[in-house]
Amino acid sequence: MSAEFPTIAEAAALIAARKMSPVELTELCLARVDAHEATVHAFVTVTAERARAEAKAAEAEIMTSGPKGPLHGIPIGLKDIIDTAGLLTTCQSAHNADNIPEADATCAANLAAAGTVLVGKLTTHEFADGGPSFDLPWPPSRNPWNPAHFTAGSSSGTGAAVAAGMVLGGLGTDTGGSIRGPAALCGIVGIKPTYGLVSRAGVAPAAWSLDHIGPMCWTVEDCAIMLQALAGHDPKDPASAKRPVPDYRAEIPKGGKGLKIGLLRRWHEDDNKVAPAVQAGIDKAVKAYEAIGAEVVEIKLSALQDYAAAGFFISTVERAAAYETMMIDAPEKFGARYRDRLILGSFVTGMDYVQAVRRRGELYAELTAAMAGVDVVLTAGNPNEAAEIDKVPRWDNLEKPNFTMPFNLTGLPAICVPSGFGPKGLPVSIQLAARPFQEAVLFRAAHAFEQATGWGAVRPAMVAPTAAAAQ
Repeated sequence: MSAEFPTIAEAAALIAARKMSPVELTELCLARVDAHEATVHAFVTVTAERARAEAKAAEAEIMTSGPKGPLHGIPIGLKDIIDTAGLLTTCQSAHNADNIPEADATCAANLAAAGTVLVGKLTTHEFADGGPSFDLPWPPSRNPWNPAHFTAGSSSGTGAAVAAGMVLGGLGTDTGGSIRGPAALCGIVGIKPTYGLVSRAGVAPAAWSLDHIGPMCWTVEDCAIMLQALAGHDPKDPASAKRPVPDYRAEIPKGGKGLKIGLLRRWHEDDNKVAPAVQAGIDKAVKAYEAIGAEVVEIKLSALQDYAAAGFFISTVERAAAYETMMIDAPEKFGARYRDRLILGSFVTGMDYVQAVRRRGELYAELTAAMAGVDVVLTAGNPNEAAEIDKVPRWDNLEKPNFTMPFNLTGLPAICVPSGFGPKGLPVSIQLAARPFQEAVLFRAAHAFEQATGWGAVRPAMVAPTAAAAQ
């Protein structure tokens, strides 16, 4: 445990034992914002005064009656497509440059009720798509491991802020990989929960049938802690699932022994062959699971391209529909990357969309049937370490299929966990997915890998110059 770089779980224990105050922890985070924000560009809005006031209030409450839970007094950030009452919410777009919501999104309200301290609103791609863009009112985030490189998107600021120690956890949204992509490239953990588990009320839409909200943190356990506060039925979200919320940390102590892991070898070895460092991380994961008593079996699925194509058509059309009025009234206010994507969506026919939805049903049936005999499936998080930020292809998702869209298409929970580093010293990741609403099992499997490898203990040199790479 490090008092200088605590995880949420570690900080919660220190706060409960009165060995650390929320005020001290918040000042530590704000000092990192002051030191690194000009380089990393993780924030659209820093709420320093609010954070200090909330930290003081949390400290007083804890001194009087103890912490209300493990998030009480913990500094966090929110992706800037999440409504916050009285606080600028831009969606990184000139369209929303003056947008001040009247109410908090449900997810923001849930975290506030848990006692979190809001450090600020975090950078995204424009309306959660189409980045990195350099023609928007705010600059894109940069990777704390090397600021010349990309964070992935669209929860780019959340990935950067957590990796740089500016916040202990944050919220991202995920329509085709926007939580897991930045988690993979920034060397942290990010989970896309089951579709409908976390309310999207008060969050700007991307593609309504693919959108998810979830936590991004330094560890698997921290993600479980945040998800505990986020999950639950919300009548304001028509897709919200009405089911009991389990204890997401309950299965973590069981470890990996007895788990059955399905290896999706075809996807990362043939359909989109990953870089050697990514493959090495997957190979190490297989060996680590077998060493701790899990069984690894290969499972067969359709080509990754099938999942990516269906997801792309659905996403493109639903995004275009969501912002049709803005596109008609003021197309010039969009950045070029996102405007091009909206134009493309307008050319997809109704028949194309229907066929993609039909194929989606077939692929969901295939994937859930293949997973019936395993606890989780294993594949890559991202095919390589982060690219240089000015060399990211304009149509990146059209060049090769990504590894994250299949689980948006099917709505299954999926998590990315660090698995090592590439030749440029940038993080790589594995991805695990589970059956619907089996987040507790997913956390158990991901935590077992995390503990077996130790990659999650390594921090970027800009915030931890003495950190040594895990062996």
